[in-house]
Amino acid sequence: MTLLTDELQAWIGREVTYEAHEELGRASIRYFALATRDDNPLYLDDAYARAAGYPSVIAPPTLVCETCQYAHRPPDESGCIGHEWRLPIAACGLIRAGNDYEFFRPVLPTDRVSVIWKLEDITERPSSRGGTQLFVTSAARYVNQDGETLAVNREVVVYQPLVPG
Repeated sequence: MTLLTDELQAWIGREVTYEAHEELGRASIRYFALATRDDNPLYLDDAYARAAGYPSVIAPPTLVCETCQYAHRPPDESGCIGHEWRLPIAACGLIRAGNDYEFFRPVLPTDRVSVIWKLEDITERPSSRGGTQLFVTSAARYVNQDGETLAVNREVVVYQPLVPG
């Protein structure tokens, strides 16, 4: 039995855009740096950041991929407020298999970070547990208010059939 149906293949190439309504802000940068225990003065001290050639503090690199600044809706039934594809796949568990980040320039407090998610590929591969599993690759391109690409996060998730217990 194949997991990669025609219905599922039709999802390949879909895009969803989420627009930010406000600037990222200094507080978000400071909170993220504190939460990740990163006391780099580039994230916390304007004078230090300016002396290093930046117009103000900058965000830690992965904040752009974690902010969900673009989310303007209540959490769904599972508590998610960010993007999910909600693919029509039954009786499978989801495993996050990895991320590949590419950063183009530091994010500033004045940036409004929007994201364009694209489902790039779905492939079916053999599973070491028998049967097959699905590998879903999508990319999130984070842009600022001027359409300038700030970062790209390519993500792979694996859907594995649930084993009857």
